[in-house]
Amino acid sequence: MTTFLDYLQNIFQFNEATQTLIIKFGLQVFIFLLFLILSLFIGRYTPFLVKIIIQKFSPKKVSEIYDNLITPIENLFKITGTFLLVSLSLNFLKAYPGIHGFIKFFVDFSLIGSLAWLISRLFRQFVRIYGIELIRKLGREADELLLVFETIFNVMVGFIAVIAFAQNQQINLVGLLASLGIGGLAIAFAAQKTLEQLLGTCVLYLDRPFIPGEYIRLPSGLFGRVESIGLRSTKIRTAAKSTLMIVPNSIMANLEIENVTRGKKVMVLLYLDFTKELEDSEQALVEQVVKESTDALFGIDPGSTKITLFPQESKPGIRARVTFFILGSSENSLELRKRLLELANDKITSQLMSYGIEFTVQEPTIYVESPVTI
Repeated sequence: MTTFLDYLQNIFQFNEATQTLIIKFGLQVFIFLLFLILSLFIGRYTPFLVKIIIQKFSPKKVSEIYDNLITPIENLFKITGTFLLVSLSLNFLKAYPGIHGFIKFFVDFSLIGSLAWLISRLFRQFVRIYGIELIRKLGREADELLLVFETIFNVMVGFIAVIAFAQNQQINLVGLLASLGIGGLAIAFAAQKTLEQLLGTCVLYLDRPFIPGEYIRLPSGLFGRVESIGLRSTKIRTAAKSTLMIVPNSIMANLEIENVTRGKKVMVLLYLDFTKELEDSEQALVEQVVKESTDALFGIDPGSTKITLFPQESKPGIRARVTFFILGSSENSLELRKRLLELANDKITSQLMSYGIEFTVQEPTIYVESPVTI
């Protein structure tokens, strides 16, 4: 009888221990879910909270820098802040390595990815707002070399993000790369042509001289629309016969390609309102200052600047309409040139004011896309 009672007592103690573990696990999961909900809620207000802290404890100049850099990318800032708070909330599940490790993999991947993207966009904003002006103060012209630096910086950020994620997940990245290198040598001899084509594909995707849907012309005279860029070849629909031309990517990566679609220019309309009638000498001075300021910009179609003077309709004075063309091969290059134009407007204003000519610049500046004819 004593043995049977001991047996029942052992069962009771086991059940009690199990219940304690279940209650403890449920409590920690509840706390984690609570902080997860708080993270999702607070993450939405991350830019607002950071801005309040900066305004309260930092000089006004820092607040202006925040408005210039962070405000245009607030949504990305919210996402990064949310993932950071979720990552901190995971500490409540550390007692359960299986669940913690499974969730941590996806959270860390999202956090590092969003953080890398945020740093990339911050650098881009810095280049657009402060980098151009800094280079001009050093006596150099800001051109598309800035876009090259931006690309290099993005590659470095991506490389560091991959290493950080590998280290965080305790992945031996050096050993993995070494093993891939040894295996790569063996594969290279067996599939040299295939690897050459794949490398050409990587070059096309990274450099992006053309994308599907754009019209291109090859040195052979072939002109057509890019249907697709595959792993091995690029398919081009010819304009004349509507046949499909298939060209290996290894060849496309080494050709001089004329991208007709990107050969567009943007017409800029800039209006200057003068408070009084201008004398002939003043009109000549205005034309000289405007042409010198715009023609000196990189990416402005030389000689395209035209100035038309006419009376204002509703008030005394005279209005000047300035038209010229911005050339660009991509959205980034056009944005860079628009930023240069803003600096040119400041230069025009300061020069004319120094000559005692008062005027106001009508906002906003009008941009009209004008495709180049084939």
